[in-house]
Amino acid sequence: MTGICAGRVAAVTGAGRGLGRAHALALAAEGARVVVNDLGVGPGGEGGSADPARRVADEIRALGGEAVAHSGDIATTEGAAALVATALDAYGRLDTLVNNAGFLRDRMLVNLDEDDWDAVLRVHLKGHFLPLKHAAGYWRAESKAGRARRARVVNTTSGAGLLGSVGQGNYAAAKAGIVALTLVAAAELARYGVQVNAVAPAARTRMTERTFPDAMAVPTTGFDAMAPENVSPLVVWLASADSAGVSGEVFEVEGGRITVMEGWHPGPTADKGHRWTPAEAGGAVRDLLPGLREPAPVYGAPSGD
Repeated sequence: MTGICAGRVAAVTGAGRGLGRAHALALAAEGARVVVNDLGVGPGGEGGSADPARRVADEIRALGGEAVAHSGDIATTEGAAALVATALDAYGRLDTLVNNAGFLRDRMLVNLDEDDWDAVLRVHLKGHFLPLKHAAGYWRAESKAGRARRARVVNTTSGAGLLGSVGQGNYAAAKAGIVALTLVAAAELARYGVQVNAVAPAARTRMTERTFPDAMAVPTTGFDAMAPENVSPLVVWLASADSAGVSGEVFEVEGGRITVMEGWHPGPTADKGHRWTPAEAGGAVRDLLPGLREPAPVYGAPSGD
């Protein structure tokens, strides 16, 4: 197949449904050979089945592409290592990793159980770290052997991780952690020819169905701004060699809109030159706050009207 990913091998986690499936299909349509990973769990992480990954791999092959299924748990060392090994065994290389797997267990903080906290941090944050670690180990070895790859990693964060989201403390914390992980990985892995970016998608998935039911409405006419397929073109471009020079960025994607997100920058500052008293520190903060740019509101927070 031809396309901007022709000759490349991509592994996509959480690719059995929703955004991950859309990414896998779009990568294959642009010529990538795809490892389709999905543990096949329910919306809250319950159960498990190899069928979702197998169905998407079959779908890609039926369309003339190349794909293999992987149903291992990428939030374990064994599963993450097996993901990379599956790519190497099937196709002899790995060029792109798209980290997308996740689920929700939403609760207000006072009702959030430790198990729900751990489960969501595990699948999202640890489920990004471990595949990235094992893929990076492969790319480092290739670079040291004189076979540096034009490797790409696309992580999946969320507006919840950028702004916060009421009732999603565990999910928001995990997604914020993914942004920091993206920045660190981009800095550390550049020497091996690896670029690392993140997308914050807004799309119709099983997770948005539970959290934002209105987002599931499908328009009867016109452009479907919430279709998962709208996010995939940017993911495919970031996954390709064409994205050379773009690394350490976070992109918000919704419908036909792409926004480059700007992270933390120093704002208004006061420097006494000596230690503050508590009252002086408070007074300085009061003076500084009016100089801040108005922040975007936390999702779900009262508007104050």
